[in-house]
Amino acid sequence: MTAVFSRAVALKLGGGLKFASRILLASVVGAEAAHAATLELGAHAPPWAQVGAAVLLYLHIGGGAVGLVTGVIASLARKGGAAHRLSGKVFVGAMFVAYVIGAGVAPFLSEGQRPNFVAGVLALYLLATGVSAARRRKFDAGPAELAGLVVALAITGVGVWFMIEGAASESGTVDGSPPQALAVFVVAGLAASAGEINVIVRRSLSNGARVSRHLWRMCALFFFASGSLFLGQPKVFPDWFNASILPVFLAFAPVLLMTYWLIRQRGSQR
Repeated sequence: MTAVFSRAVALKLGGGLKFASRILLASVVGAEAAHAATLELGAHAPPWAQVGAAVLLYLHIGGGAVGLVTGVIASLARKGGAAHRLSGKVFVGAMFVAYVIGAGVAPFLSEGQRPNFVAGVLALYLLATGVSAARRRKFDAGPAELAGLVVALAITGVGVWFMIEGAASESGTVDGSPPQALAVFVVAGLAASAGEINVIVRRSLSNGARVSRHLWRMCALFFFASGSLFLGQPKVFPDWFNASILPVFLAFAPVLLMTYWLIRQRGSQR
């Protein structure tokens, strides 16, 4: 993961590649592991290690790219329709691959990757609970929600710790990530914690609340992906694009879509 939008995977692409190809290859989801250089081994490394690193890198990038495309389709398609279900399944699979690799590789890289590891855990938690909300037609509280609350609170606590550490450090960052960027752990962690507490206290969720739980968690994942690309990959875009409002707008588009669908969902309940 780009350390929550402040770090990104950087691929050296030939000048002959088209702009669209550069975007596709540079698309790495939020909670990504590190830049490409840390997964590119030198000539001294054994062949099996070089092949393994390359496979992980391109699976990581491919999962992010596919997740971005299917996220757009799933967000715009009619909810519950065939297009939404199919694109949603592909989105889940792509995000799972990218986040598992990101979280799994981060602790073993030479450069500091603590925020990236935590971001990967957060993303996998949101992915698992979001999918569960879609599949469990009768949503009753159980051990999964208690475990989810522990994870969400832990992520919130780590986010606060990182922000304090970053503000107090000489570099003003935690492994390259500024405290402002690390606030995403606190915001997402608190929102997820509130959701788990709501389920535990009520002991069950209505169908509308279950759908809302699914919506915001999937859109949060989509936001991580779009933010990682449009805010964390300026090198793959032309100067005029980076100087415009488009990167910010496209990065936060999933948040706008989430707001729209949640309001529409609430209106349909009424």
